[in-house]
Amino acid sequence: MLCSAYKEKMKELSMLSLICSCFYPESRNLNIYTYDDMEVKHINKRASGQAFELILKPPSPSQEAQVLKQLAEKREHEREVLQKAVEENNNFSKMAEEKLILKMEQIKENREANLAALIERLQEKERHAAEVRRNKELQI
Repeated sequence: MLCSAYKEKMKELSMLSLICSCFYPESRNLNIYTYDDMEVKHINKRASGQAFELILKPPSPSQEAQVLKQLAEKREHEREVLQKAVEENNNFSKMAEEKLILKMEQIKENREANLAALIERLQEKERHAAEVRRNKELQI
């Protein structure tokens, strides 16, 4: 919040200087600009460009309360988002577990059915073999 306010005020700095010079034609110190929550001092121009010293004033109790309120709202929103993500993850895990259990039960039923069919075929072959042996003994 303070950073965006600072950027906005820095954009308005040159415009403010122009407007102030129109309203206050008398000579004034152009090196210091004072705002409600900061003070900007112009430092001698350097080879790399202009330089400013920015002095932030301590926030007023109402500003501090507003910042704390915004932080609390943000924290609450983050907590809600996290809770929702945890719930979605739990729901996904439960559904995946249920699908896996169902699939395992189907595999078990198929295996038992295949084993029962195999045992039935083996018993049928055993009965047929016993019948062939009995018929062979009767022929002897």
